[in-house]
Amino acid sequence: MPDQVALLSVPGLRERDLAHMPRLTELAAAGDRAPLVASPPAVTWPVQANMMTGLPPSEHGVVANGYYWRDGRDGKPRCELPYDGVEMWTAWNSVVQRPQIWDRLREHDASLTSAVWFSLLAKGCGAEHACIPAPIHNPDGSETMWCHTKPESQYQELIDELGHFPLQHFWGPMANIQGSRWIVSSLLWLAAREKPAFTYCYLPHLDYAAQKHGPDSPEAIAALGELDIEIGRLADGVAAAWGDAPLWLVASEYAIGEVSHASFPNRALREAGLLEVRTDDDGRERIDFAATPAWVLVDHQVGHVFVRDRDAGVIAKAADVLGSLEGIAEVWDAQEQERQGVRHERSGDLVLISEGHSWQAYYWWLDDALAPRFARTIDIHNKPGYDACEQFWLPELAKEHGAGVPLDASLVRGSHGAPPRTEAQRGVLLSSRKGTFIEQPTADVDVCEIVLRQFGV
Repeated sequence: MPDQVALLSVPGLRERDLAHMPRLTELAAAGDRAPLVASPPAVTWPVQANMMTGLPPSEHGVVANGYYWRDGRDGKPRCELPYDGVEMWTAWNSVVQRPQIWDRLREHDASLTSAVWFSLLAKGCGAEHACIPAPIHNPDGSETMWCHTKPESQYQELIDELGHFPLQHFWGPMANIQGSRWIVSSLLWLAAREKPAFTYCYLPHLDYAAQKHGPDSPEAIAALGELDIEIGRLADGVAAAWGDAPLWLVASEYAIGEVSHASFPNRALREAGLLEVRTDDDGRERIDFAATPAWVLVDHQVGHVFVRDRDAGVIAKAADVLGSLEGIAEVWDAQEQERQGVRHERSGDLVLISEGHSWQAYYWWLDDALAPRFARTIDIHNKPGYDACEQFWLPELAKEHGAGVPLDASLVRGSHGAPPRTEAQRGVLLSSRKGTFIEQPTADVDVCEIVLRQFGV
């Protein structure tokens, strides 16, 4: 039984990618290998919660990379919450409604400490050590770079050692290996000072080029080599700091598939008379959440359809409209959501699943001149849905509009979220020691038990 387990969460990693990753292949050469299947929805927050709890979204309540709090939250009505009840990418760990690996380890044995590094729902988690980006939003609209750490003073120590976390290289048009490199360096800094029993580390680098250029593009292949160097540096540094190597587990959160099409479910609802907009003082259009019969919080290849007052007639009409939309493969009602393990009070009244070649864009305006100003900016919190176009920046647009994110969803070449239907849509699970798990197709919810079993839990 190992004394330490380190789990690397690597979105976008496929078994065939190992041909371009000699250090990772070497790390896992003596261990187990199995296909890893992401549970729906195969997007960041839900999959990370699946792995950490061993349960599906219907149990832990993390149904997307954001929430629509229909009835308000924390004692505040919806209309008093930022963005009228829509919360994207800012939730704390308290939204996870079931115990996570670090909670169960400490309950089993108080000496079993944990470090959670860049898990995107880690703020306020119960692990002894944690680090996650948490920029400070200033009253004047500016942003001050910061990370939420546990202990709280730890980020200042990391700044003194490494400088600020390069947030501009973590997401957006400047995203590159520098983000994951800082994550590795900061984790090595922790390893030199602490020896947690369980370490969880999120390395997002493969997400960028695969979505922007396609999962088999030259850019995506180059990214494999860049990340492989960092994984090798992490493995070498941890072994040197600890005097021995932990049991390494490497789990891809999901595989990214090539896309050539985007659907616009909010536009379809609007054209059917089911979505209302209001005009801001600057003449731009926003969803009127108080008045709109239905709208869709899109999330890569998955969309949650929220219907005002859960009106059965509107739900049926929305299902008809969206079910006939090009690029949409399935519309899950409450019963199908139950069967798929995503039914929860936080879920949409309907859930849209894209065809493998398509993804869902959040746009609701019918004329780009009426798009809200944030549409052309990198603003993951203000947009009520994921915007893959934030990976692009066109200087000519910036000159004309003051910001350069294009409103052209056809630029995106890779996506994820829909249930895997082919072998190419599966990820991979690796270990550094034989006998860690059975080499057969494995689900993301099985990762939790694999980790806990190493400690006799």
